[in-house]
Amino acid sequence: MNKFIVSPSPHAYTDESVPKLMYGVIISLLPALAVSVYFFGIGMIIVSSVSVASCILFEYLIQRYMMKVKPTHLDGSALLTGLLLAFCLPANIPFWIVMIGALAAVGIGKMTFGGLGNNIFNPALVGRVFLFISFPVAMTAWPEPGQWMHYTDAVTGATPLGLMKEGLANRTVGEIMPEVPSFLHLLVGKSMGSAGEVSALALLLGMFYMMYRKIISWHIPLTILATVAIFTGILWLANPDRFADPLFHLLTGGLMLGAIYMATDYVTSPMTSKGMIIYGVGIGIVTVLIRVFGAYPEGVQFAILIFNGFTPLINKFVKPKRFGKEVKHG
Repeated sequence: MNKFIVSPSPHAYTDESVPKLMYGVIISLLPALAVSVYFFGIGMIIVSSVSVASCILFEYLIQRYMMKVKPTHLDGSALLTGLLLAFCLPANIPFWIVMIGALAAVGIGKMTFGGLGNNIFNPALVGRVFLFISFPVAMTAWPEPGQWMHYTDAVTGATPLGLMKEGLANRTVGEIMPEVPSFLHLLVGKSMGSAGEVSALALLLGMFYMMYRKIISWHIPLTILATVAIFTGILWLANPDRFADPLFHLLTGGLMLGAIYMATDYVTSPMTSKGMIIYGVGIGIVTVLIRVFGAYPEGVQFAILIFNGFTPLINKFVKPKRFGKEVKHG
């Protein structure tokens, strides 16, 4: 006998599924992954492989033996979490630290809340911040690009944001900029940083692909980028000796990765277009505040986690339109 399930309306059909969406995002990340492997070589291959394998393994073990549910480790979400976590890490970080980060991302950021669809915070960012707090030295030792066969023994240096933050203590922006890679190098990826910081162009290609596939909409990424550009532009016009120009902020750090891939996570971002814009403006403002006035050179990961926490409040304040209409009786 066939079993029919009756549920309230509205009833809608779509050919989208979790695996289809997840693997669509993964495909969009391939250009950035290829650029990162080109610049960081064996280190990036090891870090990304360990991260992806660890996230898949930990999700399977937790679901199978702790939660006692059918494992969903092959639906693409664990693979995507592992890839995004790898994009947040230096390419010379020891593999065992990567495994700890994967356990924090999956165990704390995802499975503690009940698995995919229930987590409050972006799992990859949870893993990244956990490692940043636990292993600050390893998480801030950035390898120079071009050392293809070097892993943990790679020569390290400061990121463009780090150079700017440290240099502004006693110099002007104009004096620091010659030490920073050119905007062309920042665009294509020839600079120090994590895999997700090296190529703004590759990440933008991924964004256009996801928009074309309708995996994401423009509201969150473009709002974040526009907010950062406007805010930093005002500061730069007010005092160009103390504040870097908007293009520098757009092309450096994890802003592109965060705006395009982390902030647009379906589970942890608002449901409505208006809510997405509020969310994006908030992330952009907090990112600039931390970068410019805070103790850390980068702030996008903290800004996204903060507004992940505000997402339920935004959804309550800006509710989606109801299907149908209420009928008054009597």
